[in-house]
Amino acid sequence: MSRSTLAGRVLAAVLSASLVGLFVLPLVALFFYAGWGGISFALGSGGFRTSIEFTLLASGLAVAIGLLTGVPLGYVLARYRFWGKGLVESIVTIPVVVPHLVVGIALLLLFAPTSPLGAFTASLGIPIFDAIWGVVLVMVYVGASYVVLTSELAFRAVDDEVLEAARSLGAGPGEAFATVTLPAAARGILTGALLMWARGVSEVGGFLILAVAINPSIPWNGPVTQPASVWIYGYWGIDPAAAAGASAVLVLVALAIFLGVRILDRSGLSWIRGGWFS
Repeated sequence: MSRSTLAGRVLAAVLSASLVGLFVLPLVALFFYAGWGGISFALGSGGFRTSIEFTLLASGLAVAIGLLTGVPLGYVLARYRFWGKGLVESIVTIPVVVPHLVVGIALLLLFAPTSPLGAFTASLGIPIFDAIWGVVLVMVYVGASYVVLTSELAFRAVDDEVLEAARSLGAGPGEAFATVTLPAAARGILTGALLMWARGVSEVGGFLILAVAINPSIPWNGPVTQPASVWIYGYWGIDPAAAAGASAVLVLVALAIFLGVRILDRSGLSWIRGGWFS
């Protein structure tokens, strides 16, 4: 091995390790500060457990809506050319860069009771402010872009020759999509869904404007609660160690979900050959 090659590998290792360290060390500091006392307090707090239960429900609904709407849009952007396509692609990326508080303010103005859309949702009996659907709305806004973008890339990567082969064997457009295109793009779609979930759960700014104290409304029939991130934000001024403990628990929940997906992948239960992740 030449010196230049060795130096390049060492440099790559050092830079990579630095970034991994940046990811890990703040979490180490978080767990160290919280200690077992802070973590046990969070686990024993009925209010925090309720906020976690609510957050998982709201994020699940948001991801379902994101998949239902984002995957078709990703497919259209990947497979069709139309006037204004560049504008649509630019619009899709806007939520990724918009500040969190701006999202909350914009949605607040759009769904204000005096606005046409706010009056319409109120007439349907769908509460937005301080209700689960306000949280879901924020999560969809800030996270659905990831589903669209990853789906678009996944659909672009599907081999056209495989599709033509399926059609030559008698498969119609719908059947070819369901049996060839969708399974081939499943890895990218799942990645987008996980990114959307993580983005929604980590949101704070939009919730502080639109939905701080969540009142019972279908499908949330539990007590008045808050999104987990808002609960942690509010508790930081009361008991920092407890807030850090709740943060650690939230990190563990997210880690468990991501590890669960990888375990399914390694166990061969994924629905596409090669797994969800390479």
